[in-house]
Amino acid sequence: MPNTLKLALVGCGAIARFHLDGIQEAVPRIRVTAAIDIDPQRAQEIASETGAEVFETLEAALAGGDFDAVDLMLPHDLHESAATASFAAGKHVLLEKPMAPTLTACQRIKDAAQRAGTVFMVAENAQYWPEIVKVQQLLRDGAIGQVVTARAAFVFPVDKLWLPNQQAWRYNQQRTGGGIVIDGGSHWLRPLRMWMGEIDEVVAMIGHPLEQMEGESLADAIVHFESGKFASFHAMMSQSPLAPQPWWQISGTDGQIMIHGDMAGEARLYNADHPEGRSVMEPKGYAKSFGPELADFTSAVLDGTKLAAGPDDSLRELRTVLAIYRSAQTKRWEKV
Repeated sequence: MPNTLKLALVGCGAIARFHLDGIQEAVPRIRVTAAIDIDPQRAQEIASETGAEVFETLEAALAGGDFDAVDLMLPHDLHESAATASFAAGKHVLLEKPMAPTLTACQRIKDAAQRAGTVFMVAENAQYWPEIVKVQQLLRDGAIGQVVTARAAFVFPVDKLWLPNQQAWRYNQQRTGGGIVIDGGSHWLRPLRMWMGEIDEVVAMIGHPLEQMEGESLADAIVHFESGKFASFHAMMSQSPLAPQPWWQISGTDGQIMIHGDMAGEARLYNADHPEGRSVMEPKGYAKSFGPELADFTSAVLDGTKLAAGPDDSLRELRTVLAIYRSAQTKRWEKV
């Protein structure tokens, strides 16, 4: 078995920086051998750090590049064509979430993966977010007793990564399949599923306060789990500054866990022994989730290990998002 994974980074925009940092910090078995972007300057920036060969199109890279796997970091509407082309070329595929904007497109991608027989992983980095993983263990250990409910708050002011000249496609509903919920909501829904089990149905409303975004920039939902428990999910992107608030609060019979609403994301435990709260680990935050994510993908390719979460896990979040959209129209509970 080879001990090095030759990887092509496809789409060298903002998220590629997180992926490359994760590789450099935690995955020495990856060698980035191709950088692909329609903007050759962005690809060249990756190449200058990695020695990768630069290509302007995936088609050209598949025809002439030297790599075993692709890391697809593209607008949502390009996921299907890029993934299926990569599978047809016999490549392993790491595909940024969501798998695709529609369930029919997702099925076509899954069919292509099955025909190829290569590793297919959807890149939901919340699965590896250090604080999320730590909270999951605390809940298993009964740190707050039985979980009663939770709140997830996906709330951001517009930052430089969302400026129209940098990420114009994110404002186009035809390209994304919706708004902020389909784009980033899975980062908040995956932890709820990790902590509380599978989601059964949702009821929701959406709004459009961010004028430049065609899809929703505001959503509120009640998420009902198969266990009978429920949680709230709040999403908002604002043009104005926002007051600080937790990204997650998990309430139990014996206490509460809170994860701060910032990129460092400190997790604090509140219970009878620590009514003032105590930090449960040295804060690591969102950015430290990408190394473990890419390490999991690499291990699956090189060692044949099972992924922590397969493609169908990401479909559960997409189905939840689509149910949120349906509920906003029907004003009823919608099954996931």
